Amino acid sequence: MNKLHASVFLVALLMVCAASVVPAADADPIVGTWKLNPAKSVFAGIPALKSQIRTYSGSARKFTLKMITVSAEGKETTTQATYKLDGKDYPSMGNLDFDSLSGVQVDTSTAEFTLKRAGKPVGKIRRAVSNDRRTLTINYVLTNADGIQTSALTVFDKQ
Repeated sequence: MNKLHASVFLVALLMVCAASVVPAADADPIVGTWKLNPAKSVFAGIPALKSQIRTYSGSARKFTLKMITVSAEGKETTTQATYKLDGKDYPSMGNLDFDSLSGVQVDTSTAEFTLKRAGKPVGKIRRAVSNDRRTLTINYVLTNADGIQTSALTVFDKQ
């Protein structure tokens, strides 16, 4: 009888452990902190950034992004946005180049965004997380607040 109880206990324990692992596997791969890898990034129309840290929190339904950027000149800016990937506009604060964004999920690791300033589109972003969830690649084209078209292929490492 003790073997039966031990077997039932072991099966129950394994089921509890498996249930606690499943939500982590379903977590969106963007969630976490990402650090710009300048050596792997390419900038056009603007000098290369000194650094950028992106911190994503949330779930598959609603995300918050806090982005701390240091420009080539050493100026630090903080951009923040809370959004859903539903194609609707959401406000973004802290960046002179855009004041809102809308995004859609392409697949489990890719999303596309439209950046707007005063309600008019000024840029596009395609964001993709690698299969191993260690690299974030962001391609963007943007007409900045000075009217200069910029683009970049930025690569980030998961922290």
